[in-house]
Amino acid sequence: MDIAIKIFLILHFIGLAAIIGSWLSVLKQPRVVVGMLHGAILQVVTGVALVGLREAQDVVEVNHMKIGIKLLIALVILVVAIIGLKKEKQNPGSTAVLAHTAGILGIVNVIVAVVW
Repeated sequence: MDIAIKIFLILHFIGLAAIIGSWLSVLKQPRVVVGMLHGAILQVVTGVALVGLREAQDVVEVNHMKIGIKLLIALVILVVAIIGLKKEKQNPGSTAVLAHTAGILGIVNVIVAVVW
């Protein structure tokens, strides 16, 4: 079980890096890119898997309030990325606000994970 948790945790970090890294890579000409969507999907899937694995352990008590807040933020990032990619296809370069929203919320999710 510990190996599975570590694998999912690594994948979770990769998803986070994809969201924030994609945002930072287009910061001069902000727009939503597919890396944000892939990172958001990976964050949601691995986050849910991590909570399930932790709950199954019975050794660690999961902070459900923190997990709920992080899941909500991750889902908002996912929705922003989906909407942003659709808008970007129709009107290239028009998704700067959505790109900044996804990137900043990614950082907020890190802050919630570390501080809380």
